[in-house]
Amino acid sequence: MVRIGVMIGPEKGDSGRKLERMLRDIEWAESAGMDTAWIPQIPTDFDALITIAAMGLKTSRIELGTAVVPLQAQHPIALARQALSAHAAAGGRLALGVGPSHHWIVSDMLGLPYDKPAAYSRDYLEVLNAGLAGTGSVDVENDSFTVHNPLDLGPVAPVPVLIAALGPVMLRIAGELTDGTVLWMADERAISDHVVPKITKAAADAGRPAPRVVAGLPVCLCPADRVDEARARANRILGEAEVSPNYQRLLEKGSARDIGDLCVAGSEEQIAAGLRRYAEAGATDISVRLLPIGDTRDELVASKQRTREMIAAIAGDLR
Repeated sequence: MVRIGVMIGPEKGDSGRKLERMLRDIEWAESAGMDTAWIPQIPTDFDALITIAAMGLKTSRIELGTAVVPLQAQHPIALARQALSAHAAAGGRLALGVGPSHHWIVSDMLGLPYDKPAAYSRDYLEVLNAGLAGTGSVDVENDSFTVHNPLDLGPVAPVPVLIAALGPVMLRIAGELTDGTVLWMADERAISDHVVPKITKAAADAGRPAPRVVAGLPVCLCPADRVDEARARANRILGEAEVSPNYQRLLEKGSARDIGDLCVAGSEEQIAAGLRRYAEAGATDISVRLLPIGDTRDELVASKQRTREMIAAIAGDLR
């Protein structure tokens, strides 16, 4: 069974209005029957885990995931404490998506080293997993951390941890130490031929359950003569491959050249068929990034509304 989720991000506007809109969006997602809402951690904007804590108080069923929290931005004990707090606020519905991020965020924005991100991720996860386990004390020593920290904050339920894993080493780490991976810039071939075999083998070798594979995709309901417009807009507002070698390498594992090629656009039937191909490729979750098109704000809002209502209508058939 594939889970169908929707991305809910801060987008533009002042802080108060952003939060109000995101809370309206999550109330819609739950009422529409979405399985999961994925909250991006945008480097310049709202904190995803604080957003999830607020969303948790407005909902009762839907899973709330981060996609993704950069590891380097905070100590793993601080992240464990924040995640456990948000998890409690959400009644045990947090899915903690994390990742080693990219050089242009870690080095250029935060001024931190981006050396050996995979090795750092493994060390970080050892501490984070111990912190989320709720044993009362975190005692981990590895190449990156020496931690002996009391943590009197047990989880209200187990916290699923997923990590952004694009290359072979990160996929092995994801399979061995987490519950799955959160993807972006991965097409069907990259998922079926590269991601799923590697992460599934690593999980099996480590004696862990089959991992979740979350495919993030821009989706736009539109007439056939506007599909190219949707793909061009995806490249304009979502294109990151040109500054992210990690994404470039993942694109090379598939057939897509850019995020526009990954955009699932067209009629309801075409979109349903496109999403079904991702499920057949091995994606256990689909995270829909609603991609509106239009020349005015009203047209963009109407386009987004049409696309999200269509996703809600076809979700049951996709599961």
